Amino acid sequence: MSVDQASVLADVAEMLHALLEDAGVDGEITMATKFQEDLGMESIDIISLAGRLQVRYGDTVNFAQLVAGLDLDSVRQLRVGQLVEHIAAALDSVDASPGTAGTPA
Repeated sequence: MSVDQASVLADVAEMLHALLEDAGVDGEITMATKFQEDLGMESIDIISLAGRLQVRYGDTVNFAQLVAGLDLDSVRQLRVGQLVEHIAAALDSVDASPGTAGTPA
C-alpha cells in the first residue's frame, strides 16, 4: 500500500504550525515550503521537529538520516516536500517488509 503524501503533508504541516506558533507562522505550508527561508526555522526548531516526528512515527522515520546525506547548502534549502517524500518512503518500506503488513506506524 502506498502512503498518501497529502496526509503526510497535513501531519507535518500540523507539527510545524504547533512548533512555530509563537514565531507567527500561520500561512499554508506546501511541499515547496523551505524550512529555513520560508519558515525561519533555526537548528533548535529542527531538533524539536525531529522529536515530534519520533513521537508520531517512532523509529520508522529517521529525520537525521535524511539530512545526513545532504551538504550544508542543501540543508539550508531543505523543503517540506523532501521531508514528506522521506516519510512516505520510510512508511512504504515498512508496509512492504515481510511480516509487517498492517503494523501501525
